[in-house]
Amino acid sequence: MTDLQTKLKTHFAPPHTTLLGRQMLLIGLIGLILDQISKNWILYGLQLPSLGQVKILPFFSFSMVWNKGVSFGFFHSEGIGRWLLTLFSLVVSAFLIDWVRRTNRRILGLGLALVAGGAIGNAIDRIIYGGVVDFLDFSGLGFPWVFNIADAAINIGVALLFIDVFFLNREESKQG
Repeated sequence: MTDLQTKLKTHFAPPHTTLLGRQMLLIGLIGLILDQISKNWILYGLQLPSLGQVKILPFFSFSMVWNKGVSFGFFHSEGIGRWLLTLFSLVVSAFLIDWVRRTNRRILGLGLALVAGGAIGNAIDRIIYGGVVDFLDFSGLGFPWVFNIADAAINIGVALLFIDVFFLNREESKQG
């Protein structure tokens, strides 16, 4: 093999999936599964669409909301917008999953996996139901939005990415 062939083969070889990457992908998958199980129970077990709301605690309820936008109902979209949002979510998730599988940084990998798992969970809802199933209602604490496990995963993931980029990465830069 020539030197050029070796360089090309190395450059285009599939990247190695790290052990940490596999662990983080498993966590993202567990989040996705929990999200879908909870939504299935809300729709078909509890039958929340017919009940509308179930008070659990003075500050917490299950409240049925069909979200046609992104997290917390922002950027409401129907028709072609629904499909564009779904496609965008799935494409971004594919890139995040590829990044997760190659990571060697725990907080980064966890953040990326949670965002990807949450985005896929909500995309599944848009495909099946035409909107996202939201039901966790903490309005008794003054929190005005109704959300789901996927939304929580996305927001926790974004917070972890913020921590990784602005705090942990700076520590590595100072040491290196």
